[in-house]
Amino acid sequence: MQIKQWKRGAVVAALAVLALVGAWVYLGSGRAPAPESTFVLLDGSRQTTADLRGKVTLVNFWATSCTTCVAEMPQIVATYDKYHARGFDTLAVAMSYDPPSYVLNFAQSRKLPFKVALDNTGAAARAWGDVKLTPTTFIVNKRGEIVKRYVGAPDFAELHRLIEKLLAEG
Repeated sequence: MQIKQWKRGAVVAALAVLALVGAWVYLGSGRAPAPESTFVLLDGSRQTTADLRGKVTLVNFWATSCTTCVAEMPQIVATYDKYHARGFDTLAVAMSYDPPSYVLNFAQSRKLPFKVALDNTGAAARAWGDVKLTPTTFIVNKRGEIVKRYVGAPDFAELHRLIEKLLAEG
């Protein structure tokens, strides 16, 4: 009987340690650098991950066919408008299956004020953790490190607090 209880206690302790390690990695104590990527923008120009350094950047993987993506876009625009003058940037990366003409039409008709990229080959989505679910949003600090990843629409009040904190960092 005591051996069974000991084994159960050991399993519970091991699971607790794994949960703590997972939380430590997920919450950013072990911040990973944003993956080296080249983004092809709608105007044909290119932007690299290195170009993001020095600004707090929201990188949003999305699709025109994703209802949550379309619904959250006005809040992403509002976030960009609120913080852009303080050194915040946004890069919306359309998924490889999204027809470029749809992406261009969406960006123009909604007057998106930030950069929009086409991930025609899926290379950017693969580099950023094999993104398959949209929307998936990353917050990158001024040093080019991923601080937070949201799958689904973020809590925008929480997102704004995080952006303010990161903008205040040196």
